[in-house]
Amino acid sequence: MVRGALLAAAAVILSACGGGGGGPGGPGGGSVPPFGLVQRVALLGLNFPSGAVTPPGLRASRAFPSLTFSNPVFLGAPTDGTDRIFVVEQRGRIYVFPNSDAVTSPTLFLDITGRVTWGGELGLFSVAFDPAYATNGFFYVHYTADAPLRSVISRFRVSAGNPNVSDATSELVLLEVAQPYSNHNGGSIAFGPDGRLYVALGDGGSGGDPLNAGQDLTTLLGKILRIDPSLPPPYTPGDNPFVGAGGGARGQIWAYGLRNPWRLSFDRGNGDLWCGDVGQAAREEVGVVTRGANLGWRVFEGNLAYDNPSSLPASAFSAPALDYGRSQGTTVIGGYVYRGSRIPSLRGAYLYADYGSGRVWALVYNGTSVVSNQQLFTLGSPSSFGEDRDGEVYVVSLNGGIFRLEETGGGGPAPGFPMRLSETGLFTNVGSLTPNAGLVEYDLQSPLWSDGARKRRWIGLPGNSRAVFHATEHWTFPVGTVLVKHFEIDLSPSGTRRLETRVLIRETTGWAGYTYVWNDAQSDADLLSGSATRDFLVPGSVGPETVSWSFPSGADCLRCHTAAAGTVLGVRTRQLNRDFDYPAASDNQLRSWNHIGLFDRDIGPAVGYESYPRPEDTAAPLADRARAYLAANCAQCHLPSGPAPGGLDMRYGISVASMNLVGIAPSEGSLGLVNAQRIRSGAKESSVLWERMRRLDSTRMPPLASHRVDTIALQLLGAWIDDGP
Repeated sequence: MVRGALLAAAAVILSACGGGGGGPGGPGGGSVPPFGLVQRVALLGLNFPSGAVTPPGLRASRAFPSLTFSNPVFLGAPTDGTDRIFVVEQRGRIYVFPNSDAVTSPTLFLDITGRVTWGGELGLFSVAFDPAYATNGFFYVHYTADAPLRSVISRFRVSAGNPNVSDATSELVLLEVAQPYSNHNGGSIAFGPDGRLYVALGDGGSGGDPLNAGQDLTTLLGKILRIDPSLPPPYTPGDNPFVGAGGGARGQIWAYGLRNPWRLSFDRGNGDLWCGDVGQAAREEVGVVTRGANLGWRVFEGNLAYDNPSSLPASAFSAPALDYGRSQGTTVIGGYVYRGSRIPSLRGAYLYADYGSGRVWALVYNGTSVVSNQQLFTLGSPSSFGEDRDGEVYVVSLNGGIFRLEETGGGGPAPGFPMRLSETGLFTNVGSLTPNAGLVEYDLQSPLWSDGARKRRWIGLPGNSRAVFHATEHWTFPVGTVLVKHFEIDLSPSGTRRLETRVLIRETTGWAGYTYVWNDAQSDADLLSGSATRDFLVPGSVGPETVSWSFPSGADCLRCHTAAAGTVLGVRTRQLNRDFDYPAASDNQLRSWNHIGLFDRDIGPAVGYESYPRPEDTAAPLADRARAYLAANCAQCHLPSGPAPGGLDMRYGISVASMNLVGIAPSEGSLGLVNAQRIRSGAKESSVLWERMRRLDSTRMPPLASHRVDTIALQLLGAWIDDGP
């Protein structure tokens, strides 16, 4: 394992600095006030792996051992935060059950066997849950129907009275595509981080793509589509690559040149779209699919020319990350980039399989080339992969079983991974929270609401690397960047409780989150596998009250730290443009960071940049404080290409009209409000945004890991709405 001792980061010298001159951000000549930070100090002694390193000794272990399914072809989890598993059977049924090995029988969630034509490469293929499933109950399925033979993309709704049973009469058909042959139907659907629904369709069948559908932009066959079910038919987002292209090109197309895409998925870490495409007779392929990409079929099969009379070069197409020949298998099964917590050293590896050979691999890809591709084990008839709520990956066997990955030594993190906070090297003394000398402590202007907890934050950058600075948007950080956030609450009747210390690391394959939960002795914190919730007695407005605290899994971290928002949320210009009491001196954070060379350029004086007003700063304009709160707490999901539905944009620097918020009818229900709008100017009681902030049920915003209302923010947003934004 590559050790974090090779990492280094920016840091603080704990002594004052006076005199003239100064660094890049300081004024030239004359007397210069002391900088809070003086110079960079190497961060040494971290014990995290520097990137995903596929560990040896993995095996497939039977999950849910009491359950056996008939031709299972997909596994998924809902987006409502509940820890449930859904399994799709090819003949037209979906079952649901708790995510527990103790479960003895599943519940039938949906039965559309009367509508599904199945057998061979036909059937019910997959299910995708609406990003707002917790409030609207919508889910989507992909299946084949007969008379005439066609692929169907439909929306259903969960029943009103039972979350484990759907309303089979609620079907709304969004899309039907005629199938000229009975094979090559594709069959995957998945919501992307942009909230759009992606649909994979094969080339229509037979052998060799006789219709040349893969290269024909006038047909939906042999394509990955991108649609928005909230739009009117044909549900085409205006920013799709072939909208308005002419020549009969279909606007729903996102990428083309596919033969039989069997399983697409999105990386929870960076939003990359991965796809496995089943080959003709020589090559199977997996790779990342980008906007407007031509993946080559039928001109190329993988990296080999197939039907290429014009001798087009491979460089004219988007090459796969990896392709393999018949000695390795016959039918690729696309999988997922692992972002779970049980096997941290596997994080960032793309897991995929081959149905014919049963081989299961872990592919580490750096965005341009394959770093490693290791076979993990073999499994009979793997038909699909799936993720649970926490990002743990399962393998589905067509033989009827569901399998999870575990280490042959008994599961858990790879040997040598720091299991306790004291083993990470982040703190030289965890009792006093004395940070490694290579960490810079910082604070924010408008912090994310965390149920009233107090927080401390540190950051370190490797070696002499620098962050790419941006005045208003997110910054970009080098591989090896480490961010640490520590949480504490006050207990009742007295005392302080250390809750958790979260670590966010920029690994070679993307960002990864780890949670260390403090023990009852408050002497150390243990690495959390999965997620957890605990209750604590805290001071309340009228006396002690019991509150729940949710400890996030690594996958939960990435639900808020979205790729669309740049993953790192707090470390950006408007948040850091404030003074901080360093041990050396109080100083503006931007000025100090610029002085020690943390930025890719000299950013000049901090006074030249905006700063968020603090929510409680009544001297600042009401609208600015409200907008800053929304930007800090909501814009990570509600922004262009973000995962939240509805097309809202909560970023700070845009006009109110561009937010798609004020005077707009709610798209996810009125919550029983009279004359409801997302925000009804002058009337907070009719504003769905304000109502969701004051609730603690499934309609609450934020929807994840919050169990207390932010009363200060509620008053602030209510006053802004009543004032008429």
